[in-house]
Amino acid sequence: MLQPGKEALLARRWREHGDGNAADKLVTSHLRLVVKIAAGYRGYGLPMSELISEGNVGLMQAAKRFDPEQGFRFATYAMRWIKAAVHEYILRSWSMVKIGTTANQKKLFFNLRKAKSKIAALEDGDMRPDQVKLIAQRLAVPEQDVVEVNRRLAGDVSLNAQMREDSGSDEWQDWLVDGSSDQESQLAESEQSENRKKALGEALSVLGERERRIFEARQLVEEPITLHELAAKFGISRERVRQIEVRAFQKVQRAAKIAIAHTQPSSALH
Repeated sequence: MLQPGKEALLARRWREHGDGNAADKLVTSHLRLVVKIAAGYRGYGLPMSELISEGNVGLMQAAKRFDPEQGFRFATYAMRWIKAAVHEYILRSWSMVKIGTTANQKKLFFNLRKAKSKIAALEDGDMRPDQVKLIAQRLAVPEQDVVEVNRRLAGDVSLNAQMREDSGSDEWQDWLVDGSSDQESQLAESEQSENRKKALGEALSVLGERERRIFEARQLVEEPITLHELAAKFGISRERVRQIEVRAFQKVQRAAKIAIAHTQPSSALH
């Protein structure tokens, strides 16, 4: 490791004169710092060589920006850049969808193991609700984020893995439940939806032009137009608009019931 005077001299030669040899000595003298920091992230299941390589990138970025006149040692300054480079590499490698998008989520991702060790929650698998709540409070993140990150850090499990160590036990995939409807139900729901759309289209045909426009403006849009606005538009009173809407609704309701009945199998009517 460099003495403070030597370190400052090399930094000035690089910063003021672009001395490549000085920058090289400054960087190589701190490679052990990179290894030490990278070793702290072994638990993320990534190659140590890659962690060190990314840390070296951060070290070189620190060397480019280091100003010895600020009064602190290069190692203190470089540590932030090394950790930042390693963090970004881990986040990219883990391909986490919801983690790493905010400062709090990054803090959770890189501090969860430490937080678990403080409350003796070191076993694999889901934590108890009280443990989740305590960590969420300490790290100021939602409890759901704690659960999701903890499961992700536990590693992926093969669906063909046996649930117990004894041979012949069920595999995890044997206990997976598909909550969606079966194909027959989905087809029936799809046909029913189409029948309803068709029935509504036919039912609207029984309305006059003004009735249809008022009905659509009041019943078939997310934000219905007010009676006052429709009254001004058609040059009639609000009460008259309301009466037309009610009558149109009744007509459509009767016509839709008839249209739906005609599309159903005869056995379904009994």
